[in-house]
Amino acid sequence: MDEINIAIIDKSEFFRAGVHQVLSAQRDFRLMDCDPDHEPLKFIEAHSVDVALLDIDFPISKGLELSRSIARYYPNTRVIIMSPYHNDEELFETIKSGAVAYIDKRTSTEELVSVIRRANRGEYPINDNLNESPAVAERVLRQFREIASMGLVMEKVAAPLTPREIQILSHIANGSTNKQIAHVLGISEQTIKNHVSAILRKLNANDRAHAVALAVSNQWVSVDVK
Repeated sequence: MDEINIAIIDKSEFFRAGVHQVLSAQRDFRLMDCDPDHEPLKFIEAHSVDVALLDIDFPISKGLELSRSIARYYPNTRVIIMSPYHNDEELFETIKSGAVAYIDKRTSTEELVSVIRRANRGEYPINDNLNESPAVAERVLRQFREIASMGLVMEKVAAPLTPREIQILSHIANGSTNKQIAHVLGISEQTIKNHVSAILRKLNANDRAHAVALAVSNQWVSVDVK
């Protein structure tokens, strides 16, 4: 079983130690502590972090900013935001930050392990939150439509996408996970991850949603809205 490099990014040494303890039974988890005030981006790069468990309560604005930076500069690092508040407004901002999951800091060990594994597989557990919060889902869709209708400028596009990248982006636009896309196209999930990284780099996109908005606005892909 491949090892999963996990960074626990929280100001509280006590909380980091607690998370480290409850996850230590997972033999494939390589757990690392990181103080968010001590250059976390450099830490992520140096340790090839697969999953970042990020506390956004230090304050919230800085936590969300860090999440956006990770999504932008290290798109292969999956951000899971852990919050003591867990409300719809924070969920909306979390989605905008590029995080793939949003969980209560008081969640069970079993649930935390499940979310980490799903995130590492390329899934988006944050979709579960949207299913439970239809008002937030509608707000996200409305903003997505607004972004897509803005006619975003092409100057930011660093290079044209290949037909395969457009094909993959089309699947992403219609809600498919990396694993699902890999199954449909008959290629490995790691290959899909590599293509997604290339897409984000070429489009100068912060995250997958930003890449889809650019692609829709330029009519490279279409979205099936039900």
